[in-house]
Amino acid sequence: MKKFSLETREFIELNRLLKYISWVESGGAANSAIGGGNVTVNGKTELRKRNKLREGDLIEFNGSKCQVVA
Repeated sequence: MKKFSLETREFIELNRLLKYISWVESGGAANSAIGGGNVTVNGKTELRKRNKLREGDLIEFNGSKCQVVA
């Protein structure tokens, strides 16, 4: 499981995270994956592309997992 550190940020938007950790190649691909119902946050399908992820959130996509940490 990947870990994504927020460092000095309070949150990161879901579509930016998918791109930042290289699960998708572009913002458009991230938006398509999210809009298609292929991404879960904390076990629930997430359709909000700009959902604000905070410490403790668990994201799943294509069999991969990533947890947001401080």
